[in-house]
Amino acid sequence: MNTQTVIADASVREITEWLFMEAELLDAGKYREWLGLITEDLSYVVPLRVTREREAETDIIKGMSHMDDDADSMEMRVLRLETEYAWAEDPPSRSRHFVTNVRVAQGDSEDEFKVASNLLLYRTRGDEPTYDVLSGERRDVIRRVGDGFRLAGRVVLLDQTTVMTHNLALIM
Repeated sequence: MNTQTVIADASVREITEWLFMEAELLDAGKYREWLGLITEDLSYVVPLRVTREREAETDIIKGMSHMDDDADSMEMRVLRLETEYAWAEDPPSRSRHFVTNVRVAQGDSEDEFKVASNLLLYRTRGDEPTYDVLSGERRDVIRRVGDGFRLAGRVVLLDQTTVMTHNLALIM
């Protein structure tokens, strides 16, 4: 993110509060309510990463991802979680989204913001003594719609190259 374009006004505080509210919904398993926070043209990608030498242009494998969803496929994910067939999430995971280091810059249009944040996602399942911790950076496009905000795009760059969790049924 270009720090010269970072905005410092009430929008930064509003967007930060919006991110915290989004995390609260996800942690509470209120996925249907979360769907109300996305735009119809949503792009949601969690690309695969590899370890490469310093000279490499990128550590992201183009065309491969853990998740590559739009609004319709995210709705299908939520619908599936609400059925008895979501066995990977029965009983549901308990999660905690820690969103930090929020940076906000003007987006490509007047009503959009480019938002970078760090994410630490803790998840535990059932009575298992083990837990998952995923960390990474989120690069969001957040659009002002009416008097609120909606998520128009999200790229989650996980720090792990090998994700050891049993499934990625959670929304990051």
